[in-house]
Amino acid sequence: MAFSRTPLWIASGLALAFGLAPSPSHAQSKYPEHPVKVVVGFSAGGGTDVAARVITQKLSEAMGQTFVVENKAGASGLIASDQVAKSPADGYTIMVGSQTTLAVAPALYRKIQVDATRDFTGVAMIGISPLVAVVNTSSPIHSIKDLIAEAKAKGGTMNFGSGGVGTTPHMAGELFAHTAGIKMVHVAYRGEAPGINDLLGGQIPFMFSNLSVVMGNVQAGKLRALAVTSSARVPSLPDVPTIAESGMPGFDAATWFTLVAPAATPKDIVLKLNAETRKIAATADFKQRFEKLGMILDKDRTPDEINAYIKSEIAKWAKVIADAGVKPAD
Repeated sequence: MAFSRTPLWIASGLALAFGLAPSPSHAQSKYPEHPVKVVVGFSAGGGTDVAARVITQKLSEAMGQTFVVENKAGASGLIASDQVAKSPADGYTIMVGSQTTLAVAPALYRKIQVDATRDFTGVAMIGISPLVAVVNTSSPIHSIKDLIAEAKAKGGTMNFGSGGVGTTPHMAGELFAHTAGIKMVHVAYRGEAPGINDLLGGQIPFMFSNLSVVMGNVQAGKLRALAVTSSARVPSLPDVPTIAESGMPGFDAATWFTLVAPAATPKDIVLKLNAETRKIAATADFKQRFEKLGMILDKDRTPDEINAYIKSEIAKWAKVIADAGVKPAD
């Protein structure tokens, strides 16, 4: 029995009529066709927000479509994480996450259950922001040694601020106190900017902050940088020692920023965003902007490598939480 063949033009017409074309991969290749929302889990002015605004401006220019930052603060970024994880996995709602949001906060908040290894896929690494211990320039504290002595003299009542429970500045403070054998009282703000305002106003004595956030105040002489938390000195502040150099060998903490998307986001969209972000990060203009902010580029990771890195960071910070005795929030 002979089988008749359907002419190609008829088959194509049927495919269109029944919604079988264009193929998903063809549709995705046009991405983005409308504005992309980039969620930030902290208030404007903080380290994550600064990184997000730099990269979204460049992505808008490179991809011919608007990338809009939406700040949604709360629970150290977990409110934003939960929103993005539950968003359609179509590439139009993504997030700039950090180890605060993806690796630390999930262990500290019981009410919001977000698992970065399950709920997200890494998209593109943006960069790293070392932290810096800063005090008001009117403070008598001029070094890490002075800071430890002052904390001991205060008998466990000395305050330090951060942008929220579970943020890297908070965790750096807890790690610092544990390593130095001192007690301090953590004051959590809704973002780094409000904490810095209180530091400038003398309401708190010191804080760890992302260098990208306080660089302007340090350069303007409004805040005094005691030490950076990275393992090596930062080129933008070559005269500021590391905490490791200041008597705590091996001390190392910094904030990393990465684009992530809901786990089921199509691979070709993820790879397209990864490729565009890496191209942007390789430009002289982007490098210069990051250096001025005190950030360090970390642009060459693939999405799979980012996923593996996030998994390793979850294990690392879980140990810090346990060793420093940080209590989970309700």
